[in-house]
Amino acid sequence: MPAPNLSPRQQKYFDSMRASLERDTGRPLAEWVAIAKTCPESGHRARLKWLKDNYGLLQNHGSHVLSEAFGGAMSWMEPEKLLAALWDDPASRAIFSAIDVASRKPNAVIQTARKGYTAWSREVQFAAARPLRGGKVMLGLAVTPDASPRLEAPRNESWSERLKARTTLTSVAEVDSEIEALLRAAWDGAG
Repeated sequence: MPAPNLSPRQQKYFDSMRASLERDTGRPLAEWVAIAKTCPESGHRARLKWLKDNYGLLQNHGSHVLSEAFGGAMSWMEPEKLLAALWDDPASRAIFSAIDVASRKPNAVIQTARKGYTAWSREVQFAAARPLRGGKVMLGLAVTPDASPRLEAPRNESWSERLKARTTLTSVAEVDSEIEALLRAAWDGAG
């Protein structure tokens, strides 16, 4: 079933990953689910490690198997839950909301909620935001750091390698016309 919060490219990736499970591992999903249910671990990362160490199942296939075996965990198919959990601080939520409005000004934008950040895509990801302590937000953009003095090169970010610049936003007022122009420039390059 297509997910409305995934770009066609992302949906194609997940469909391909699901379809390749049996081909790549020699076992159907139902067999992997039965194996996963025997795992003595309780946390997602520990279960992934157990599947890899004991069966050679790598992260993407392992995560798919675990979501089928244990469900209940928030996923891309439940964006509202992911957004509520990620943006639970009122100050960062307000900044996120302003970024979301600015990110959607161009047409054909898909917002994808993830556990650690929220991304905006056209054909490919052009922006992402994650909350920081103290009600701040880190905004990543698919532009170069020299596009604005407000930007710097990213360090240790978990979002797309296409996002070549980032900035920390401390208030809704900082989501201004310059940030809107940077989001538009990033969007223009993502199509």
